[in-house]
Amino acid sequence: MSSRSLPYSVQDVHYDNAKFRHRSPFKVITQALVTSRIRYSCGGCSIGKFLMLLMIVGLTYLVMHRSPDHSASNVLSNGAGNGEHKYVKEGVSRIHRIWRKPPRLPPQLPPDEERNFRSSPEEQRLYWVSRQQKVKEAFIHAWSGYRDYAMGYDELMPLSQRGTDGLGGLGATIIDSLDTAIIMGADEIVIEAVSWIENKLMERIEKKGQVNLFETTIRVLGGLLSAYHLSGGDNVTTGDIGIPMTLKGVKSDILLEIAKNLGDRLLSAFTSSPTAIPFSDVVLHDRSAHPAPDGLSSTSEVSTLQLEFNYLSKVSGDPKYGSEAMKVLEHFRTLPKVEGLVPIYISPHSGQFHGENIRLGSRGDSYYEYLIKVWIQQKNSGSQLNYLYEMYEEAMRGVRHLLVRKSIPKGLVFVGELPYGSKGAFSPKMDHLVCFLPGTLALGATKGITRKKAEERNLLTLEDLENLKLAEDLAKTCFEMYAVTSTGLAPEIAYFHVEGDSGGGLDGGNKSSEYIDDILIKHNDRHNLLRPETVESLFVLHRITEDPKYREWGWQIFEAFEKYTKIDSGGYTSLDDITVIPPRKRDKMETFFLGETLKYLYLLFGDEHVVPLDKFVFNTEAHPLPISWSKDSA
Repeated sequence: MSSRSLPYSVQDVHYDNAKFRHRSPFKVITQALVTSRIRYSCGGCSIGKFLMLLMIVGLTYLVMHRSPDHSASNVLSNGAGNGEHKYVKEGVSRIHRIWRKPPRLPPQLPPDEERNFRSSPEEQRLYWVSRQQKVKEAFIHAWSGYRDYAMGYDELMPLSQRGTDGLGGLGATIIDSLDTAIIMGADEIVIEAVSWIENKLMERIEKKGQVNLFETTIRVLGGLLSAYHLSGGDNVTTGDIGIPMTLKGVKSDILLEIAKNLGDRLLSAFTSSPTAIPFSDVVLHDRSAHPAPDGLSSTSEVSTLQLEFNYLSKVSGDPKYGSEAMKVLEHFRTLPKVEGLVPIYISPHSGQFHGENIRLGSRGDSYYEYLIKVWIQQKNSGSQLNYLYEMYEEAMRGVRHLLVRKSIPKGLVFVGELPYGSKGAFSPKMDHLVCFLPGTLALGATKGITRKKAEERNLLTLEDLENLKLAEDLAKTCFEMYAVTSTGLAPEIAYFHVEGDSGGGLDGGNKSSEYIDDILIKHNDRHNLLRPETVESLFVLHRITEDPKYREWGWQIFEAFEKYTKIDSGGYTSLDDITVIPPRKRDKMETFFLGETLKYLYLLFGDEHVVPLDKFVFNTEAHPLPISWSKDSA
């Protein structure tokens, strides 16, 4: 920031000029002498007192009997330069410095704060609309690279200008991007994506082999269901979603038909397992399923299917999808936990947790996310799912007690890990994936309405307020994980400096960062995959707190993506090392860059009535699904 000389306070804007009123010269001089810390050794004797009195009289005479013709201003205006006038001028200057402090200047605001303070609401809205348009342009650029070089593949390799299948070969980028295009009003992209889905996807589903249950559910099934709703399915209206329903030729019923076909095949992961815990992999063409090679399932993966299967049951009228998925959470309810926290692996054969590793990063993260989101999705259906909210609250208390620490020397709040359980050593490691948590905490506190409204309705408990405070502290940390690096982009994993650890030579490269000594980045963790978790939390926190700083942080992150990951021929690329300039490129554009990262940035800069958080819940791949029966409960 360019102007840090004066701290900004709203009260400072209304400063009082009366504070600078004139005081008599005699009063000024005597007060200056009385308050001065200078003590003369002769002040204790009679001669000293006499000399002091003589000095006071002389100075008073000099101030009060200056000739107007010999004032400093007249000396300068007349061009006089003799020694006497110079002496008078310097003497008067010294006295001015004694009797008067420099006036306090009006506050100097950074440009963005200046704009927010002085511009009208409409000017601010138009300013952010212009930035929102930049995000839409980035989305179109990313899509153009994918369409030109990888259409039909799961992901684009933008440097090689070709496609790659790493998610089962179902054209994941197309489906992940579709609802983003609908929300942005990118109608040409919508038509291109829907045309491919209608003509190609069903054939792919019927012929393809093994896919991961979790990835296919959150990206493909979730994407189809969200696009079905946003394109007019389920009797949706413009008032429900806040975007114009101008799409022509999009047959939402076909999207639902494909979703049902895919859902039927994915159900085999549940029905093939001997317990409520589904197998991790599904063979689509023969509707079979099997466990991972080590026989285990990830805790987050098996507990991050319920939003999608619940909504499929609602719109299809068939309860089997939601029923199978909800058995998982009902089973989790019965398992032993550590202050609400759970290990990251579970066995589908025994139905029990495996190991003691507790973390909110990979394989653990979205378990906690879906506890609160599934409850929000289904909260209008009765009290039988209140156990989910209770599990969520207990888990967040466990997070605050066991996992939250502060770094040194500057005290960033972060969430660490317990690799060997609650009785083992604490690890100050935090995945970028953990940056989903600030948004989830804020959502859990207000249930999607603004903090102001929640306070007006007396809806916030003391625990809600604690979670909101933690959410804001963690969002600050997640942003600083970007700001501490040379590129302004975050690493995949960060470690935090705590007592007893030394992190020499492992900083992010931005020596001007206040937190350069707090955040440590190991060499193997310096890659950036265009992940969305931080901007997701900035979006949710801005909606809930209405604090403009979250938009400013999001814009800085977007600018860094534009500067270092954009490929001229089309698309954006992951990076190998975000601590050096220029950063090395990885030749991969993940589907979630279009489906999540750019969507959340677009919504962050836009109107709060577009996909409102009190009417929609976002799945873990940023596909918005409606809160069930919200119309009836409104």
